[in-house]
Amino acid sequence: MGKTLETNAQWINDTWEKIDRKLSKVCIKSRDKLPSTTVDGVHDDRSVTSPEWWTNGFWGGMMWLMYLGTQNEEYKKTAIRSEELLDKALENYKGLHHDVGFMWIPTSVANYRITGDKAAFNKALYIASVLFSRYNIDGGYIRAWNNWNDSPEDPNKTWTIIDCLLNIPLLYWASEEIGDDRFAKVAIRHADMAIRDHIRPDGSVNHIVEHDDKTGELVKVHTGQGYSETSSWSRGVSWAVYGMALSYIHTKQQRYLDAAILTADHFIECCKKTNYLPLVDFYAPEEPVYYDASAGMCAACGMIEIAKCLGGERGEYYMNEAINILKAADEHFCNYSDDEDALVLMNCGRYPHNEKEMARSKPHVPLIFGDFYFVEAMFKLKGNDFLIW
Repeated sequence: MGKTLETNAQWINDTWEKIDRKLSKVCIKSRDKLPSTTVDGVHDDRSVTSPEWWTNGFWGGMMWLMYLGTQNEEYKKTAIRSEELLDKALENYKGLHHDVGFMWIPTSVANYRITGDKAAFNKALYIASVLFSRYNIDGGYIRAWNNWNDSPEDPNKTWTIIDCLLNIPLLYWASEEIGDDRFAKVAIRHADMAIRDHIRPDGSVNHIVEHDDKTGELVKVHTGQGYSETSSWSRGVSWAVYGMALSYIHTKQQRYLDAAILTADHFIECCKKTNYLPLVDFYAPEEPVYYDASAGMCAACGMIEIAKCLGGERGEYYMNEAINILKAADEHFCNYSDDEDALVLMNCGRYPHNEKEMARSKPHVPLIFGDFYFVEAMFKLKGNDFLIW
């Protein structure tokens, strides 16, 4: 154990106990749901309203992590049930999208790796093939969303988003499992495109990039979920931090670790200005102030992996910064009471520019991926070596 972990051991243990004490109850209460947020403190259920929703894998993934960290069988039961509920999304092939990695890596892939379940393996490999099929061979990128509103022009068919870096570990896993490097080659080419077109020299990122579908060249940058096309959407940076760290872990290609460090440094420097409480967008106007706890949770997971990769004093630096972010969230953003099903509050789906966007995506709300990445980060700090991605 490094000196940073030794110094913070009491806080880590106490925080993990608080998480377990809360989630051991919520896991039973919300067993038959795929939560996305809470309404009046109670989990909603996306399995009813939209089973193909991109966040529907995080609840099951969180349950697997809690099971591995506690050996409480109730968590395992809920993890397996969440995968059963997610099966409904498989009934509509046209509803599947590039975020299938977010949905089935923490569920079916995790289930197979933990229990050896063959049905989970088959689902995961099928979904890997779905993601693989979204690769534009001429352009060298994985397409993001499906055609919106069945428009005949298919306006977003050449768009990529930084988020996909957390989906491509599904392709690395598929290649590792079946010994076919085609999946990993697609993941590598998409990651290389992201370094070229999404990650800027200062470590901030372009959320959405429009490409030439024949050459793959960057045509236009779109604002996406940040303040503007030239600003720094914090969760986008966190996708890059963790996504690039994962590509390094799976490939051992130095350029990915370098990209992870570049984006992590940017995230840290911006986060320090607000006492380690990440804003939705680091380059947004000073007022109004909008936070996004989920960005910090995901970035912390990436920083912990960077620390493990680097080791030594450099590794201790990134471990310490990850813990600073997590401690700030624990103090200011977390709710450990039984009156609220969510764990991490103050998340934000997108920067709200006006009342219409505010109604569509309210700031400072519970979001399931904020909970997931907080649990994952604490799971790592507890010394567990299972990397779910």
